[in-house]
Amino acid sequence: MLIAAGLAASALALTALNARDPMQIAQATQPTQSTPGAETKPSAPSEPATTGQRPSDIPPQPARPDADAQKAGAQPALPPAPAEKVAPPIREK
Repeated sequence: MLIAAGLAASALALTALNARDPMQIAQATQPTQSTPGAETKPSAPSEPATTGQRPSDIPPQPARPDADAQKAGAQPALPPAPAEKVAPPIREK
């Protein structure tokens, strides 16, 4: 019954659209217009002059220095991670 009502409403809407003049259907938004003076303005900034390579004068350093470096006085870049928390196993009921 619900499907028949939906089909009837669709058929009525289609016949109403077909009965109207096709040029009478309104456009939802106005067509876009160019900004005045857009021809004289640059469209986008030029690309920056980069080489695309990493700087080679500073080598990357590890976050945690090895044991020998720590003995020599090197400090870790990151604080130590917190200890893992382990809960007791869940008991079966």
